[in-house]
Amino acid sequence: MKRIGVLTSGGDSPGMNAAIRAVVRKGMFHNLEVYGIYNGYAGLIAGNIKKLELGSVGDIIHRGGTMLYSARCEEFKTPEGQKKGIEQLKKFGIEGLVVIGGDGSFQGAKKLTEQGYPTIGVPGTIDNDIPGTDFTIGFDTALNTIIGAIDKIRDTATSHERTYIIEVMGRDAGDLALWAGLADGAETILIPEAKHEMEDVVQKLKRGHERGKKHSIIIVAEGVGSGGDVANKIEEMTGFETRVTVLGHIQRGGSPTAADRVLASRLGARAVELLLEGKAGRTVGIENNKLVDYDITEVLGRKHAIDEGMYRLSEELSI
Repeated sequence: MKRIGVLTSGGDSPGMNAAIRAVVRKGMFHNLEVYGIYNGYAGLIAGNIKKLELGSVGDIIHRGGTMLYSARCEEFKTPEGQKKGIEQLKKFGIEGLVVIGGDGSFQGAKKLTEQGYPTIGVPGTIDNDIPGTDFTIGFDTALNTIIGAIDKIRDTATSHERTYIIEVMGRDAGDLALWAGLADGAETILIPEAKHEMEDVVQKLKRGHERGKKHSIIIVAEGVGSGGDVANKIEEMTGFETRVTVLGHIQRGGSPTAADRVLASRLGARAVELLLEGKAGRTVGIENNKLVDYDITEVLGRKHAIDEGMYRLSEELSI
């Protein structure tokens, strides 16, 4: 193998740039030519591909987002779109590909491998919802962004004696809500993986109010529903004054934490090693601080699960 490519796809996450840097420099260390594919699979189809040099990835390890940009591409989900992408890979002589992204990005990587192009998936998503790895690139940074916001909101909640509903990202996975809620002492954490009854939420709020508690923090993952709906139900059932904060895309931005920079560097470099070892259709990850890799079909066939012990602990500590 003499020439490889790298692309980022789907939602951006802090640390993607560190992963790109690792792929490029690890590849060049092994005398590979590395090509950047801009704008994800859409850029692959369009042939938006450029050779990267050492300097191309200088001064990016600390930057959020992705220097290769990202885009969602419905066309690549079709056989015709995949064929166009493969034609571009052949045109540029790219013999192996590293795809940094989430579940949808891995689906594309799987298709390419099935059609003869060795591809390795690197998990980059703030949701931490990719099986086969304890952590995904961007999760730690997004988590710390959320915690910083909650700390500030708590000051206002205390001053005005209100209940605050904070909506965080997590359409299908509640890791951000769970970890942030446990780290910040939230009274209630609502996540897609766990059933909840509004009556239980309300009773907990009332018990706190009866013992003199002046404010409460409730974390809601977007997959459960809108923070506004939760707030309205609480006000209807209790009469307590509530406020809602939707953190939105602020969670995806910012300079990656040290943990994300190191994780991204390790996973990006390992992806290149797998290509050099003749591996294809694999995903890299980290488990118990050890690098691992799995068949991409196996990973896509598994369902993300929360740490149930951690969820029980959050409930026990928020009595």
